[in-house]
Amino acid sequence: MSGQDITIKAHDGGEFMGYLSKPASGTGPGLVVIQEIFGVNKVMRDITDEFAARGYVALCPDLFWRQEPGIQITDQSEEEWARAFELFQGFDLDLGVKDLESTIEHLRGVEGCNGKIGAVGYCLGGRLAYLTTTRTTVDAAVSYYGVYLQEHLNETIQSPLMLHIAREDEFVQKEAQDQIINALKDNSRVTTHVYEGEGHAFVRVGGKHFSKQAATASQKRTLEFFAKNLE
Repeated sequence: MSGQDITIKAHDGGEFMGYLSKPASGTGPGLVVIQEIFGVNKVMRDITDEFAARGYVALCPDLFWRQEPGIQITDQSEEEWARAFELFQGFDLDLGVKDLESTIEHLRGVEGCNGKIGAVGYCLGGRLAYLTTTRTTVDAAVSYYGVYLQEHLNETIQSPLMLHIAREDEFVQKEAQDQIINALKDNSRVTTHVYEGEGHAFVRVGGKHFSKQAATASQKRTLEFFAKNLE
C-alpha cells in the first residue's frame, strides 16, 4: 500500500502538504495521523499506510510547514535530534491545532471518507491528539505518550479519548503522569492504559525504546477503540 502527497488549505490562507493513504476498498472512516517531532517521515508514512490497510482513509499533515515545509528527519543522529527539538521549541501549538481542524475538514471531503474522523498522534502528536478532543470537531482520538498533557487538564474533552502512557517515559515525569491519570480517571469519555516498564516512543519501529509487546497491545486497543467510535 502506498499513498500520495496532497495539498491542504489552511484556515488563514496558506497551504501545506499531507500524506494521504486509502484502504483497498477505497472507503472507510477518516483518520488524521499526527506526527512526532521528526516530520512526515518514513515512520509516519508507514504508520499512515498501516492504518489505511486496516480500512481507514488516513491523512498525515505536515504540521511543521510554518517553520520549514517538508521536514523528514529520523531519530538516528544527534544532528537530527537537535533539529527536531529546535522545531518542537518553535512550534506554535494553537496554530497547529487550527491546522489539524483544516486537515479534518479536508479529510471529510475526500472521496471515500464516510464523514467520521478520528485522530491518532505520537509524542508531540499525542499532545495534539488530546487537543483535538477539546478544540476541534474530531469524533474520537488516541494519544500515544503525549507530552505536557498536564497543561491542558482544564480543557473540556468533548469526544472519546484513549491515552497510552509509557510509565518510564523520559519526557513525561511520573508525577505528571499521575496528575493526568488522577484528573481524568472519572471522565467517562477517557480510557487510559499505562505500560509499565516501557519508555517513550515504544511503537516507533527502529527506535531505541521500541517494544513489540507494547506496540502490539496498544495497536489492538487503538483499533478496537476506533472501530467502536468511528464505524
